[in-house]
Amino acid sequence: MAKKNTFTAAYEDLPKIVKILLQIFLGALVGGIYRILRFVEKNNTTTLVVGILALIPPISFVFWVLDLVTEITSNRISVLAD
Repeated sequence: MAKKNTFTAAYEDLPKIVKILLQIFLGALVGGIYRILRFVEKNNTTTLVVGILALIPPISFVFWVLDLVTEITSNRISVLAD
């Protein structure tokens, strides 16, 4: 059976340098949308709440930094994005 192609899988398949550049320039937006789409795929309510919070400007800076660091170290957004 073929692997299901999802939006988050498409993002995760991007080259590392592209993901890092996306995080630097559009990190807060990318992180929030990634988590919301992850909720659609996995139905984890915590991921939805964090995704919405990640789009709120004062909070988005924290997630921007966390997502950038995890993207550099583990090549994926992993903090509260189950």
